[in-house]
Amino acid sequence: MSFILTDQLVGIYLAPIRPQSAESLLELRLRNRSVHSRYEPKREESFFTLNGQKQLILQRMEEEELDRAYMFGIYSSEEECLIGQITINNIVRGVGQFADLGYFIDYAQQGRGYMTGAVGLAANYAFQSLGLHRLQAAILLHNDASRRVLEKNGFQAEGIARRFLKIDGQWQDHRTYALLADEVTSEGNRTM
Repeated sequence: MSFILTDQLVGIYLAPIRPQSAESLLELRLRNRSVHSRYEPKREESFFTLNGQKQLILQRMEEEELDRAYMFGIYSSEEECLIGQITINNIVRGVGQFADLGYFIDYAQQGRGYMTGAVGLAANYAFQSLGLHRLQAAILLHNDASRRVLEKNGFQAEGIARRFLKIDGQWQDHRTYALLADEVTSEGNRTM
């Protein structure tokens, strides 16, 4: 997979993350580690090393080959730098045809519409290129910024998953959201 998904209006593009981007990904992770810790699982110290990020990228590339996950970097078009990551993962084929969506953005870049644009690009890729029927995301109940990103992209809240994921060392409730392929036009706009 060697292509770029672009949102010129927002000023970002998505590109597959490859091993040569491991250093940029590590810098992004380290810069945001304390800010994002309340939204992420506790990680081993080895995760926050160059080798740890290379291993993550190689794992995602292997999952990509098996059609299980696709990891993209979110890049600022103006600055040509990595500002976030978005992943379509846990892909289920057969009668399900769905996947989970996970993402994060540099805290210094929040509030500019970049994440909203990236989620829109990833959703279009999931439906148009991967042929998925459903894309879902689970967010912490107190994560209002992420809720707004999903809602702006037409995701609908479906309910609370009790103690769904172990985040910041504790099993925490998450609100589940989903977007269906037939709720999006070929141009990526919500039909409802």
